[in-house]
Amino acid sequence: MNNYDIKDISLADKGKQRIEWARRDMPVLTLIRERFEKEKPLKGIRIGGCMHITTETANLALTLLAGGADLVMCASNPLSTQDDVAAALTSMGVPVNAIKGEDDATYYKHINTVLDHKPQITMDDGADLVTTLNTKRRELLSNIIGGTEETTTGVVRLRAMEKTGHLEYPVIDVNDAQTKHFFDNRYGTGQSTIDGITRATNILWAGRTAVISGYGWCGRGLALRAKGLGSNVIVCEVDAIKALEAAMEGYMVLPIAEAAKFGDIFVTVTGDKNVISRSAFENMKDGAVMANSGHFNSEIDIPALTEMSVSHREVRPMVEEYTMPDGRKLNLIAEGRLVNLSAAEGHPASVMDMSFANQALSVEYLIKNQGKLQKHVYAVPEDIDYGIAELKLKAMGIKIDTLTEEQIAYLSGWEEGT
Repeated sequence: MNNYDIKDISLADKGKQRIEWARRDMPVLTLIRERFEKEKPLKGIRIGGCMHITTETANLALTLLAGGADLVMCASNPLSTQDDVAAALTSMGVPVNAIKGEDDATYYKHINTVLDHKPQITMDDGADLVTTLNTKRRELLSNIIGGTEETTTGVVRLRAMEKTGHLEYPVIDVNDAQTKHFFDNRYGTGQSTIDGITRATNILWAGRTAVISGYGWCGRGLALRAKGLGSNVIVCEVDAIKALEAAMEGYMVLPIAEAAKFGDIFVTVTGDKNVISRSAFENMKDGAVMANSGHFNSEIDIPALTEMSVSHREVRPMVEEYTMPDGRKLNLIAEGRLVNLSAAEGHPASVMDMSFANQALSVEYLIKNQGKLQKHVYAVPEDIDYGIAELKLKAMGIKIDTLTEEQIAYLSGWEEGT
């Protein structure tokens, strides 16, 4: 059953207004939606989506619905659901199984409810649908045409499954499309993570030392935004090339145990486990603030933090204060869950426009190529990626140059070098 009664008009109407507001900043997805309404390329296809239930995701869902899809959704994080949006989507014909703050048992119950729909296409943000299908609902695998994956953490899981021979159907890696990670991960995560931490704490970034664990595209964007607000930035990395890049950008690079001595604000964006652990907690200053902007709440070793502390309490909404035996107080935001969606509204709609355009067109691509793809993780086709970039530029009123025939011939030749 859905968690939202479609008679809950006031909540649903509020969600509809917010969905419409987000749509204003999603011109590429709007163009795809208009085409889908005419062509119905997804007609009758059952889709199961496990994604953050936000205004931007709602516009993706309505685009798929316009294309004829039979869609059921659940949340990909217990704290990221916007309840008014979930109510609105349900009232508009997309059953949503998600409640902000749901416990783990309810979270996985909702995933299984989506799988009870016997989806032919899965849309994941973290690969929970794929892994649940692979481990507990294997009887449904024969229905699957393919899937899409939205985030780095999910792609890491899927590549591990492929490497060990456990990936049972083709999945398109939307996360690594150029029009996704260059913009969504860098600009979206950078801004929305700062937003979530600021909303939760009302902290001043200027003059503080921000320690960022992970210097992928999300970490790059976050470091840039923190620096722009006047923070001193320390980057922690395990990848030598990324660490070198961070150093060349002017950031101090240190191991986390060393950085812990100087940091005021700590943020993880790695997709790994126990990135901030006991050794860091032992060295942190009184009043340090910790947050995670990776998909799962395993990046900060919360069990160790709880074990080390003598007490903990909620000092602000979304902020838990842990008191150490020596009297130091360490603060954890949003239970270590995805801070930009738990404590704020997630990425701005204008960057999610490109990410979700990739999702919609990748679903269409999977249907068109049904039976032709192997059990691999595939990149978003280049023509889709570049097509989205062209549409976004057009929507922004930006024109670019084109190569002449002479230039094309010159670039494809090798005989003349002058």
